[in-house]
Amino acid sequence: MSFQYSTVNRVLIVGGTHGNEMSGVMLAKHWIQDPSELRRETFTTEAYLANPLAVENCARYVDRDLNRSFSSELLSASGCQSDPYEVKRAREISQKYGSNNPIDFICDLHNTTSNMGATILLTQPDDLLSLHMANYLQKNCQDPVLPCYVYCIENKGGENIYLQNIAKHCLALELGPQPHGVIRPDILARMRKLLNCCLDFLDLYNKGTEFPSFEMDAYRVTFKVDFPRDADGEMSGLIHKELQDKDYVPLKPGDPMFQTLKGKEIFFEGEKTIYPTFINEAAYYEKQVAFIATEKIYKVVEALKVHC
Repeated sequence: MSFQYSTVNRVLIVGGTHGNEMSGVMLAKHWIQDPSELRRETFTTEAYLANPLAVENCARYVDRDLNRSFSSELLSASGCQSDPYEVKRAREISQKYGSNNPIDFICDLHNTTSNMGATILLTQPDDLLSLHMANYLQKNCQDPVLPCYVYCIENKGGENIYLQNIAKHCLALELGPQPHGVIRPDILARMRKLLNCCLDFLDLYNKGTEFPSFEMDAYRVTFKVDFPRDADGEMSGLIHKELQDKDYVPLKPGDPMFQTLKGKEIFFEGEKTIYPTFINEAAYYEKQVAFIATEKIYKVVEALKVHC
C-alpha cells in the first residue's frame, strides 16, 4: 500500500538565504534571468533570491540570520520600522510563499565551509515526499567525491524556524567544503545536478510513478559542541588535526577532539560513538559551535504515490 500526497504544482528554488554562500546565489541569479533549465511538464518552478541586501554585501546576513527568523512569534508580531532587515524579509517571504497558501515544495540552496559533501538536509524528517526525494538523489545522483548524506533536524516540542518550512514539503541542499564568498566550480556543478534531479523526481511523482518502500541510513542531530574556552569565555583550543575534515566519520569515546596552543589534547568523553558534522564551520563561530553531533539512524520509509 502506498501513502498518497497531492500533486505538486508550485516549486520554489531559493538561493541567497545566506548572502555569502555563492553556489546558490549564482544559480538563483542565473535561473531568475533564464528559467528554461527549471521547466518540467507537470509543475511551475520559480527561482528566488531570499536575502538580496546580504548578497549585495557578500555577507551571511545584515542584522540577523534569515534562516532563524521564521518563528511564528516573529512572523506574527506587529512590524515596525526598527525591525531587523531579515525579520522584514522573513515576513515578506512568508506572506508571498507561505501563510494561507503555502507553496508546494521549497528547495533551499546552501554552502558550508565544512567537509559535508552533498548533504540533503531535512527539517521535516517524517515527510514522505522529501524522504523519497532524498532516496532518489542518493540512487540517481551519487558521487564518490561529494557523496549524498541525509541529515535530519527534529524539533521535538518546538518550532521549526527555517525558511524552507513555510512550504508544504521541503529540503535544503548543503554543499561543501566551499569558502564563503567564493564559487568553486565543482561544488556549483554538483549543486546544479542535484537540483535538476530534485525536479526530475517531482515530475515523475506527478506523472503517477509509484516509489516503493525503502530503507536508508540518516544522521539525526543530537547536540552541539563548543570550543574549549577560558575563564573569560575566549577560545582556548581548536579542532584537533585528526578531526578536521572528518564530517560524518565516527568519533569514538577517547578519540581526540580539540587541541590547545599549549599542546594539550582534549578527547571525546561521551558514552557512545557520535558522527560530527559541520566541523569548524566558519559561520558557527559566532554561535559558539565547533561541530554538531549526530547519531546514525536507520529509517524504514513507506511507499509513495500521487493522489490524483
